Amino acid sequence: MVAFAFRHAWLFKWLLNAWPPFFFSGIRIRDISADYRYARVDLLWRPWTRNINNSQFGGSLFAMTDPIFALLLYGSLGIERYVIWDKSADIDFIAPGIGRLTAEFHMDDADVQRIKQATEQGAPYFPEFEIHIKDLSGQLVSTLKRRLYVRLRPQYRP
Repeated sequence: MVAFAFRHAWLFKWLLNAWPPFFFSGIRIRDISADYRYARVDLLWRPWTRNINNSQFGGSLFAMTDPIFALLLYGSLGIERYVIWDKSADIDFIAPGIGRLTAEFHMDDADVQRIKQATEQGAPYFPEFEIHIKDLSGQLVSTLKRRLYVRLRPQYRP
């Protein structure tokens, strides 16, 4: 079922929005491009996503970015051929997140080609991506750096 969902970005988006860790946390996938090079994710303004200071809970900001680049890479590279994990992440809180927050994820063809080339001999590769979370006025709330683990599955290694 998962491999099938990656063939249709609209279905994949629907499944992610129904996934309990996102659904109950107020995290919504607003857009995924058909080529898996772009996604936009919102964190809704809900009482259960707020902290004691009445701003968005930092864990929710972290969670809204958690699997997105790995999933975009699966859609771009193929879930059948690659193993992709989040390896590490670093978050920098810049301003209190008040209201709905948005994160946009961008990958270009050069990113995908670089990953394919780095992994073609079977070695793992650790690409890094940066995400900016902004509020509705466009003010930067947080910056995250995510490092992934990407490797060909054993049956595809030379």
